Amino acid sequence: METRSLVTIAKHTKEKLQYLIEMAQEFEMHPNRKILDGKIVATLFFEPSTRTRLSFETAANRLGAKVIGFADPKSQAAQRAKP
Repeated sequence: METRSLVTIAKHTKEKLQYLIEMAQEFEMHPNRKILDGKIVATLFFEPSTRTRLSFETAANRLGAKVIGFADPKSQAAQRAKP
């Protein structure tokens, strides 16, 4: 299975990185394509940041996806919200 992580670029070839750069440039020229139309994107935040969550959801919606979210009930934010 091909790795799809960009946390580190060490495992990617020069050609793969060049391809990603070219795709990013193409995307910049046409940013609102519905490439996720009909797809569902699930988000999971263990320490949810409203700004981060909304940024991810906005991006997915602009690409045509439906978003479902999950917040860890054991997170510090969820614990503070309990009465």
